[in-house]
Amino acid sequence: MTGTRPRIVVSRWIPGDAVALLREAGEVWLPEPDRALPTAELHDAVAGADAAVITLGEHAGAAFARAAGPQLTVVANVAVGHDNIDVPALAERGITVTNTPGVLTDATADLAFGLLLSVTRRLGEGERLLRSRTPWSFHLGFMLGSGLQGKTLGIVGLGQIGRAVAARARAFGMSIVYTGRRRAPADVETGLDATYLPHEELLRTADVVSLHCPLTPETRHLIDATALEAMKPTAVLVNTTRGPVVDETALAAALRDGTIAGAGLDVFEHEPEVHPGLLELDNVALAPHLGSATVETRTAMATLAARNVRAVLAGEPPLTEVTP
Repeated sequence: MTGTRPRIVVSRWIPGDAVALLREAGEVWLPEPDRALPTAELHDAVAGADAAVITLGEHAGAAFARAAGPQLTVVANVAVGHDNIDVPALAERGITVTNTPGVLTDATADLAFGLLLSVTRRLGEGERLLRSRTPWSFHLGFMLGSGLQGKTLGIVGLGQIGRAVAARARAFGMSIVYTGRRRAPADVETGLDATYLPHEELLRTADVVSLHCPLTPETRHLIDATALEAMKPTAVLVNTTRGPVVDETALAAALRDGTIAGAGLDVFEHEPEVHPGLLELDNVALAPHLGSATVETRTAMATLAARNVRAVLAGEPPLTEVTP
């Protein structure tokens, strides 16, 4: 490490006592005022850093490591996903990478279910009608949606968040099927009464397909035109994982043409941009990446990232390391 105290760069404002925790471990640099740093400015900022705390908006790979210098020891991502980090490139340089799993599980699962209800019960559409001051009157055929009881939820990726969504679906009287790279432990299947299906069969079977897989080269555009064609015309797609898992151009066409009935999206293929075709449709609920956006959850994420940095700088094992 350089100097008498480590230099810790924090790319964006983080909530709670996380910055105070970091200041106990070293000298902390934050952008003033808080803003998204262009890559060149971020690389200038991390020069000479012993540790960096970053968010999904920043990329850390070989160029980031070169800009920081050989003393960079740890990069802490304030997120559970880490597709913004080239983990193998940093590992080659002996840099520890950490993330924040577990603490955002319930918040993200709640948001996924909120999007699902918004689509199936047409909540966003109804609010837009009222705010536009369009005349309306109650009658038995007015803005009919669809219920969830007795329907099948298809989970793509039965990790922590997928399991939490499945548990909520069980409370709504839904049956659970899932797919993924591997089967869940038998006790998890039993506890959720969940049935494993191959990916294509899940798409054909599920009334709701909820995505909870990480973004990898294999899952990029996992939901494309072919996948959407395989789904029921009454099906709903929910995505709270990463935008590029879905081909947004294909999704906009499928929603417009009635290939599927609706979608709830918290993440987007080219964030912060949203495909214009999606913005024109009433059968899609949109949220600006709010999955973990509660005070409690974001604070816990920032605190865990800070604790990871403190541990590594102290020569201790990180709490939640990401391995290549």
